[in-house]
Amino acid sequence: MRLTKLSRNLAIALGLGLLASTAAMAAEGATARHHVKEVEFEFEGPFGTYDRGALQRGYQVYKEVCAACHSLSYIAFRNLADKGGPEFSEAQARALAAAVKVQAEPNDKGETTDDAGAPLTRPAVLADKLPSPFPNDNAARANNGGALPPDLSLIAKARMDGPHYVYSLLTGYDEKAPGSFHVPDGKYYNPYFEGWAIGMPKPLSNNGVTYSDGTKATIEQQAHDVVTFLSWTAEPKMEDRKRMGFGVLIFLLALAGILFAAYRRVWKDAH
Repeated sequence: MRLTKLSRNLAIALGLGLLASTAAMAAEGATARHHVKEVEFEFEGPFGTYDRGALQRGYQVYKEVCAACHSLSYIAFRNLADKGGPEFSEAQARALAAAVKVQAEPNDKGETTDDAGAPLTRPAVLADKLPSPFPNDNAARANNGGALPPDLSLIAKARMDGPHYVYSLLTGYDEKAPGSFHVPDGKYYNPYFEGWAIGMPKPLSNNGVTYSDGTKATIEQQAHDVVTFLSWTAEPKMEDRKRMGFGVLIFLLALAGILFAAYRRVWKDAH
């Protein structure tokens, strides 16, 4: 009798635990991020390459929109002129650098601030990395509601679905939240973000930038261009890697042909 009662209680406990677990999984699944949008990028596939125009426009979107909150700490101004990248001319890269102020080295008196206590600055040069918008992580959190904006240098490789995820996120703000979902205060609805509530406000708007090449700056175009640029920052040697891989493949095919011919010659002589 005791054993039967114990078994019944155990079964009830297991059942309640299973129901709770199932409910938790259902609640979690209800706000799982949507499948990424299907969009074609020129750099995808074994023979894909970066579109130079898209890279240059993407840098403009980063500089005018994203750089207000996000750093790009692995990229120097000289990289903007590298072969396989945006391929600005050296003069253009120098001009882009000179338009940005970076922290200066101590002056001849060893001072790092001016008379008003502000840090000494100087125009950037090609060797300088793109500067962070904030002096440290604490300042970044204080200016972004406690959230730390991620560095974007490797974002296209650091997130599942990479470029497609970043594109979907940037273009997903205009979708309407279901009536059953409550967007917390200070958050924004985006179904491509895990949990659907993201701290970053909508970054892109139609004609939010004016492209120097005359391209129409729709939200989708800006997202495509900046994602192309961020894919390059995450893998700046992609084109070299693909060329090398193609060359190795040709070599292996030629070697296989030579070995097969030698094999047939040896066995023909043996018989």
